[in-house]
Amino acid sequence: MNRIIMRLLAVTLLIGGVLLGWFIATSNDTKPFQLGLDLSGGTHLEYKALISEIPEADRKDSMEALRDVIERRINLFGVSEPSVQTETARLGQDEKQYRLVVELPGVTDVQQAIDMIGQTPLLEFKEQNPELSLEEFQAALSFETARLIEDQLSEELVATLDNADEAFVATELTGAHLKRSRLEFQQAGGGNALNTGAPIIALEFNKEGAELFEQITERNVGNIVAIYLDGAPISTPVVQQKITGGEAVITGSFTVEESKQLVGRLNSGALPVPVELLSTESIGASLGADAVNAGMIAGLYGLIFVGAFLLLYYRLPGLIAVLALGMYGAIMLTLFKVIPVTLTAAGIAGFIISVGIAVDANILIFERMKEELKHGRGAYDALRVGFDRAWLSIRDGNISSIISAVILFWFGTSLIKGFALTFGIGVLVSMITAITLTRIMLLAIAPVRVTKIVRALFMSGFNK
Repeated sequence: MNRIIMRLLAVTLLIGGVLLGWFIATSNDTKPFQLGLDLSGGTHLEYKALISEIPEADRKDSMEALRDVIERRINLFGVSEPSVQTETARLGQDEKQYRLVVELPGVTDVQQAIDMIGQTPLLEFKEQNPELSLEEFQAALSFETARLIEDQLSEELVATLDNADEAFVATELTGAHLKRSRLEFQQAGGGNALNTGAPIIALEFNKEGAELFEQITERNVGNIVAIYLDGAPISTPVVQQKITGGEAVITGSFTVEESKQLVGRLNSGALPVPVELLSTESIGASLGADAVNAGMIAGLYGLIFVGAFLLLYYRLPGLIAVLALGMYGAIMLTLFKVIPVTLTAAGIAGFIISVGIAVDANILIFERMKEELKHGRGAYDALRVGFDRAWLSIRDGNISSIISAVILFWFGTSLIKGFALTFGIGVLVSMITAITLTRIMLLAIAPVRVTKIVRALFMSGFNK
């Protein structure tokens, strides 16, 4: 009697678990699925990073910093789950092109997407070219004498620097080292009535940036250190002494609104390297919806046909396998939400293929069990021995599949990575459902003695 109660309880728990799992996985009240660009619609942008002046050893770090800055910038616009990746393309035997790939789900206005990236300022600090004499420096800037107002080039001169690229050279300090910026106002009594109370922008660098700024100011006492924003000089102060503490100030003819906007742009991320737009692609939401519907229909048909095959050919063990397969689907969909996994059309294909892997494990177990029944074992013993003997084949087959998924994810493009990730997770989960759920359920309902009815229920195919 206790054994019957345990069997009923096990079946009830499994069926209840399947239903609860599917409710959690598919309910709109829980965390929604994260859909890729091909399913949700959006904009695909591809940029070329202009890093010819950056040493080869520092280019990887510069690209990672660029990706982080762009990601932070986009997040401020409220774009849901943007994808920002860096890629390296070979143009020749020795030439490489560093690219930035940005995917913005839900943003179908290409110009809006370009503005999100283009509005990110490029902040640079440049010093006087040490190879130029004072006369050559002045000539490069197209003026005869270095007229200074409060230790700074006059605003008229700053606006008309014709050959600044020759007069100034880049330093290691860029917007990548900026910790934060803030709006302040010049204090009265500063000696310059024109600028008293004018808005200024205070910059605070991180630890590495503070060290670089200290080194730059130390070697440029008496010289100009120009502050460039988006390729144009906006402030050209003369360094009076070495500056420690990692703080600098941008002054200029800014209004309060302009200063607030610039502070917001700097805090949202200053580009460590400039970028150039290579290509754009817009994917409509209707195309994404069609892909989602096609994927769901394909997955549903696949589950129906696989379930029908298991029921007709393997009978009672097939029924248990179908229930375990339902639990497998619920676990997978829940993991897609929790991790989260960005679902693409290729990712859905990987999930559907992993269903076949899950079924394959059950078939190996059932065939081993059938062989044991033929040799006269009882149903309970046949199940136990069948599981033990099938495990080695299941383990080796799944390990080889997981290795393939890891290799595809490591070396593949973003499209291949989506397939590899869902496929790899599916193989791991299938091992759990096949070895634990199916085993527990079958052992719970398997009778000790083999009768005609038991043989008819547990044998497969046309065997009786």
